[in-house]
Formats: sequence, C-alpha cells, structure tokens
Amino acid sequence: MKFSLGFSPCPNDTFIFDALVNKKIDTMGFDLEVILEDVETLNLWALEGRLDITKLSFPAFFQSSDEYILLNSGSALGKGVGPLLISKSPVEDPNSKIDNLTIALPGVHTTANLLFSFAYPRVLNKKFMVFSSIEEAVLSGRTDLGVIIHENRFTYQQKGLHKVTDLGEYWEQKMKAPIPLGAIAIKRKFGEVAGKIDSLIRRSLEHAFSNYPFISKYVKQHSQEMSENVMRQHIDLYVNKYSIDLGPEGRQAIATLHNVYKQSSNSAVATDSLFF
Repeated sequence: MKFSLGFSPCPNDTFIFDALVNKKIDTMGFDLEVILEDVETLNLWALEGRLDITKLSFPAFFQSSDEYILLNSGSALGKGVGPLLISKSPVEDPNSKIDNLTIALPGVHTTANLLFSFAYPRVLNKKFMVFSSIEEAVLSGRTDLGVIIHENRFTYQQKGLHKVTDLGEYWEQKMKAPIPLGAIAIKRKFGEVAGKIDSLIRRSLEHAFSNYPFISKYVKQHSQEMSENVMRQHIDLYVNKYSIDLGPEGRQAIATLHNVYKQSSNSAVATDSLFF
C-alpha cells in the first residue's frame, strides 16, 4: 500500500522518520510518498484532509479529528518543551504591558498560539508568520514580541533577544501536565492498518536511538543552517519517551489540552474518539 506522509524538516521529525522513509528498517510492504513542510502548512493541509499520514499541531488535530485519528508513536510532547515569548528589550512586568502589544506567532492552528492565548487571553493583536521569521520580526520592530518554537529556543539569546515568558512552564504550573506540541495522525479510513503504521514509526525511532548521538545524513541535509550541537539539543528536547509511546500520562496530557481547546472553541468532540 502507498501512503502520503508529511512532516517538518526539523531535526526531531527527520530523526524519527529517517529509518522508515529511507528503508533502513523493513517497511512491511508499505510505500511512502514523503512531503516535508513547515508545521502550519501541514496544519492547513490536515484541515483539507490532503495527506494520509501527517505531523500536525494538536489544535489542528483537534479540528480535523473527524478525518484523522492519533497514533501512539511519533508525537512531540514533554516537560520543558514549550514555546517562549521573547522581546527585543527586557520586559519587567509583561502582565501589565502586554495586552496592547503586537505579537508574532507561528500560525493560527499551532499549539504555540493556543498556549499563548491560555497565558494571555486578552491579547488580540497577533501577526501570524512562518516560525523562522519571528526572531527577525522582533529584532526589526515589526512586532513588539514574538513566540518562538523549534531550534529558535536555542539561538534567540545569541541574537540579543530576551525571554519574557516560558509558555510551557506556565502551562505546566497551571495544569500539572506535560505539554502536547505536535501529533502524528492517520486518516480514519485507514484504521485497519493504523496499528502497523504506528509500529513502523516506533521501530524507526528505536533504530534512530540505537545509533544516537550519531546524526544521520538525512537529518543533516534538512538542517543545513544548524550546527550538530543544535541538532542534538533539538532532538534531546523534543524526542523522548512520549515519542515512542504516549502512554497513559501522554494521553491524559492530550485530554487536558483538548479540554482547554474545547473551552476556547466550543467544540463538542469527545476526547476518547481522538485515539485509535
């Protein structure tokens, strides 16, 4: 069987899928057409039902859960992994000043946007852009603040930017749960093979871990502007036990985020229906 598979070119995703898409493991007769795109593009495509298997932000998954079902392996979820709100100059008391400021965010349907709104519900002046453009938007003054994700967590200080709020830390303190960032989902119509695909993703990740800290050519070629040290920081932060299998704690964290999402969107989707 042939499936389309979408994920981002970030090191955590290429690390997870390398062995599977490059057939370093037995793919059990499955053939994959791979598409690499930034996460908000994948989010928008998921809302259109474009790909068979896809990485996407959890809010986008919640919105498209009539079409997709969550797999156990491959997700980005954990503690200390949340997006950061940053500024060009130090901000002493963001709670008293932020409401009327302009905020750059990496996409309407991203978990970063949901977590920012959870922490700062009164802020409405948002500008959405590709995540890699946010640091420059803050530095140039096009926006007052920005919410950064991915490898920018490791580079913003080198550019003279300042952390205002760790949005993941805020979430963990308030909700006492890990932070669900990105999901791997498969179309519901392929439910009969979902378990096999899930097993392949897990085996692909286990293969990557068995060779780590070696960084494969596949990961490097899609992370050309990063040093190997930043690639490893990225993998160490975003790929963990929840990526291998969500487990009860991971599922509960997703249920917690889903409840927050439902309150903000008036969604009536049952949490139990999200998991295969």
